[in-house]
Amino acid sequence: MNFELTEEQRMIRDSVRRFAQQTVAPLAHQTDESGEFPASHFQQMGELGLLGLPVPEEYGGVGADTISYALAVEELAAACGSTALTYAAHTSLACMPLVWFGNTAQKARYLPHLASGKGLGAFGLTEPQSGSDAAGLRTTAIRDGDQWVLNGQKMWITSGAIADVVLVAAVTDASRGAHGISNFIVEKGTPGFTPGKNEPKMGLKGSITSQLFFEDCRIPAENLLGEVNGGFRQFMKTLDGGRISIAACSLGLARAAYEAAQTYAKERRAFGQAIAGFQAIQFKLADMATELEAARLLTWRAAQLKDDGQPYAKAAAMAKLFASEAAERICYQAIQIHGGQGYSREYPVERIYRDNRLMAIGEGTSEILRTVIAKQILKEA
Repeated sequence: MNFELTEEQRMIRDSVRRFAQQTVAPLAHQTDESGEFPASHFQQMGELGLLGLPVPEEYGGVGADTISYALAVEELAAACGSTALTYAAHTSLACMPLVWFGNTAQKARYLPHLASGKGLGAFGLTEPQSGSDAAGLRTTAIRDGDQWVLNGQKMWITSGAIADVVLVAAVTDASRGAHGISNFIVEKGTPGFTPGKNEPKMGLKGSITSQLFFEDCRIPAENLLGEVNGGFRQFMKTLDGGRISIAACSLGLARAAYEAAQTYAKERRAFGQAIAGFQAIQFKLADMATELEAARLLTWRAAQLKDDGQPYAKAAAMAKLFASEAAERICYQAIQIHGGQGYSREYPVERIYRDNRLMAIGEGTSEILRTVIAKQILKEA
């Protein structure tokens, strides 16, 4: 098995790393403190081609593979969790469903706009009453002539209030349960579509998380994504891909925490020597480095399976589960190594720890992912 990146993958990684460290990282603390969306960064990312990285070239993208995309997410997360999460949601949850399930007209209308950075995309699945139980949706869509009429509420939608395009899951045939759900393309400014408040959060404060309301929201019939009642299959595939990006987010945050802890351990002196000389600190760093490497290999494996056209749902769940929980441990130990300084907002490990906490919740909690993995391995046994 070849673990070497291709020349193109290395080039993309290095390019994103330069942008992330020179442009994004210096403002990460300010973004966290202000809670403001870093719009200028996304304009620049659009100009660099990052917002359409895995989108086919014929629709304004770069056509890069999933490993390249995961590398880009990791580099952005190592600089700023808020920026990385917004990027991942835009790409994995909005652009890719359009690539996979959109018709030619829909792809031509929306993908060049989203890939260029002229607009952001969002995915409206979670509701106040349904999160892990995605099939328990209450938002409805009823056909009325050449239109669909949407009614309902969404919450915890990344970029929901600032997105130009939102993919919305709604019940179209309640008698069919999970197989009676469809997805729709809703544009910003559509009458009856109203963004609600932005949620105050523990971390990732520069990533806008919104409530969305639909009250007799009428959209053209051609804004149905794919076939009627095919929404459940669509968003399950979307979430499988999204789990790779959340694993990559976890990698970036964990790497930033580990590197900060390593630097601090070499500089901080106690009892006449750098604390890196103490076995207690060395063991922590060794465990952090090992878990980081294991998480990266799981993430790359899931991405490679996806690129090869192989089943990757189990691998993506494993990567997201392990990477997010490993990152939790790594971020925790980074604060321990910093001691009292790690509890201060003046040091980045405090922000990184808060930002990472979502990774074991979003796009499948650790508990749900264990259920997904267990079903797969029992089916294979």
